[in-house]
Amino acid sequence: MNDVTLKLNADPYILSAIREDITNEDLSTNAILKTMIAGEADLICKQDGIVCGLDVFKRVFTLLDEKTDVVFFVQEGQKIKNGEVIGKITGDMRTILTGERTALNFLQRMSGIATKTREMKELLEDTGITLLDTRKTTPNMRLFEKYAVKVGGGTNHRYNLSDAIMLKDNHISAAGSIAKAVGMARDYAPFTCKVEVECETMEQVKEAIEAKADIIMLDNMDHDTMKKALALIDHKAQTECSGNVTREKAEQLKDLDVDFISSGAIIYSAGILDLSLKNLHPIKEGML
Repeated sequence: MNDVTLKLNADPYILSAIREDITNEDLSTNAILKTMIAGEADLICKQDGIVCGLDVFKRVFTLLDEKTDVVFFVQEGQKIKNGEVIGKITGDMRTILTGERTALNFLQRMSGIATKTREMKELLEDTGITLLDTRKTTPNMRLFEKYAVKVGGGTNHRYNLSDAIMLKDNHISAAGSIAKAVGMARDYAPFTCKVEVECETMEQVKEAIEAKADIIMLDNMDHDTMKKALALIDHKAQTECSGNVTREKAEQLKDLDVDFISSGAIIYSAGILDLSLKNLHPIKEGML
């Protein structure tokens, strides 16, 4: 993330996470450190994966104390190995101790998502299929989680409800039909806005084609039905497969002539990448 993105968009969420962890003071740290003592600690990888969130990790510490120095030995999106020292933090030991958990929570979560995304992205290599995420994100973590998908090699679907029109089953029910829903969407939205329609049956696919939807999502269809639907669409619209797309299911979808596969699992089923701060020790203040 660049500095502008951090300051304008990420800082409020990072500060909220810090406040969640410190309602008044860090009792443990303040009990043992009465004054500023210069120190440093190592950021260590304990599991192979893709690192993501380095700028966010650093930002936690610099928001607590702008004098904190964080140096990384790897680049964002790089593969890292178990046992590798990937960074070093130097500053007030109180700041390092107080920010440790929040900084690691961001870095571990984002790296976990980037790692899972990279695995599925590599699975789809040479297919021409674009891997998308979804809006099934952790509340107040969407900015960080969707960024992690990009670092892992995936592509972001719409960021929020203001980004694009996606007519799902309840929208269609509310409108009365796909044709009516698409028609109302065309009348309301800017001409630059694409209209995507979620379809669960072949009958809905036919209606979406006739309504001239820009993107047709094949939602929770079995493999044979998706093949038939894609043949019927025949590139009259862009196509997306969706519905509980795990790594195993993505493997089964590789033979389809589809433009996009969307997977919420690359975010909500991603674990963390195991990382830790170790070897905290005091240094001479002149070394800061």
